[in-house]
Amino acid sequence: MTYLTIPICGKDLESCKEQIGSAVKAGAQMLELRTDYLQTLDTNILKNLLAEAKKTALPVIVTCRDAKEGGQNNIPAKIRKNILIDAVKFGADLIDCEFSNFINFEDDIQNVLADNKKTKLILSEHNFKEPFENLAEIYEEMYSVWPDAIAKTAYNATHINDCFAAFDILHEYGEKAIAICMGPAGAISRIMAKKLGSFLTFSNLGGDHQTAPGQVSIELMKKLYRYDAMNKETKFYGVIGDPIGHSISPAVHNSCFAAKKMNSVYLPLLVTGGKPEFDTFLNNINSRPWLDFKGFSITIPHKVNALEYAQEKGEYIEPVAVQIGAANTLSIGKNGRISGYNTDYTGAMTALTEVMGISKKELKGKKVACLGAGGVARAIIAGLTDVGAKVTIYNRTLTKAEGLAKEFQCHFADVDKLRKLDADIIINCTSIGMSPNDNESPLPKECIKPSHTVFDTVYNPKETMLLKDAKAAGAKVVHGTEMFVYQAAEQFKLFTQTDCPMEIMRETISKSL
Repeated sequence: MTYLTIPICGKDLESCKEQIGSAVKAGAQMLELRTDYLQTLDTNILKNLLAEAKKTALPVIVTCRDAKEGGQNNIPAKIRKNILIDAVKFGADLIDCEFSNFINFEDDIQNVLADNKKTKLILSEHNFKEPFENLAEIYEEMYSVWPDAIAKTAYNATHINDCFAAFDILHEYGEKAIAICMGPAGAISRIMAKKLGSFLTFSNLGGDHQTAPGQVSIELMKKLYRYDAMNKETKFYGVIGDPIGHSISPAVHNSCFAAKKMNSVYLPLLVTGGKPEFDTFLNNINSRPWLDFKGFSITIPHKVNALEYAQEKGEYIEPVAVQIGAANTLSIGKNGRISGYNTDYTGAMTALTEVMGISKKELKGKKVACLGAGGVARAIIAGLTDVGAKVTIYNRTLTKAEGLAKEFQCHFADVDKLRKLDADIIINCTSIGMSPNDNESPLPKECIKPSHTVFDTVYNPKETMLLKDAKAAGAKVVHGTEMFVYQAAEQFKLFTQTDCPMEIMRETISKSL
């Protein structure tokens, strides 16, 4: 079992007791007493704190972290050693000692552990700046010094690709190891730990109770990422993008997995950088089939990268994705075979025609102003020009608009010309107005007329400033959530080969926004 562990980090005994109660109520499976957070620390306080934690019947780790490795209050080495020794005597299930200090503490700790064989030793090493260069060697050295130890490393992941070394460690050692990647890029290592059989993974109570960067709250672990349902057979999916924190895709897909009782979890995958970093990420995935990643949603800025990757290494590419020049969906089949699709096309066209109350064919001859020239714009422009709509692309970078216009045989203009636009339909394909910048709009409100249909592909928030202005002007509005629903439902079907529970998806989107 992989213990979902909550660090108890109160500054005094009373606040620690409150945190212990909250951790039990939240469903913690193990407690870590971070005694270095206590402003006053002595043997009596440790004894009382440990006794309080033991009342829960949960396994308890006692840690008195060295300031050099993330500890608080700069507690002297002698006191830290004595706290660990006393913790063993008082019945702690585990103690955590930094590997760099164990050499100095070894004889005393070895003696007390020999007399109290129920207590296990965690040997740990931390790097808050960057990944370890010699991760495998660190584990080998720890086990050589104390073969029965649970070896732990925690390092800052400067990129999501830094996580794979930790995954390899867990794949090799399983429950004898803990391998954590800190920071936003490393958050998935905490969620995926259970699948990989880690001894434990750390969570927190939310708010200001985080004891290391990148910790995921226990509420999110359980409710969003389906921790309790996860096991070694779990399949992973995810949304690849940068930024990714705003995405509601994990909530949407995970609720659908739960409704269909599928052993699957959908993750936010922050892949910074360009095509080299994107390619490296997917290469890392495909070289480790035991991770069981089966599919990806692709968002800004990687849709073109996704298509190119599928063209270089894939098995099947949907023709419309090639026409659009971008893929927003990748699925991984048997033997790592990759297929590429674009469901933005279906999502956008369905959302637009339903609000307008017309068929796709009736878009022929409609004048459309498309704001933006990125991946979403390509999908929508491909669909519109295919049915004979008259499209004009407005973009800050005029050369990009010009290139896209030539490709799809439509018109282009600089954004300065927006005040004089002549259109039946206005579609925002930029990220302007996306949360947290929800007071921004890509279009001056005086440009909107009652005769317009205004479609904003931004879905978070649901009511963007553009759509608020459109409603105020009496125009028809198409929410980005509608496009999201239809394209996500198509992705779910591609991922799972089953129909999407649409009511669950709509309900989750509504709650998330």
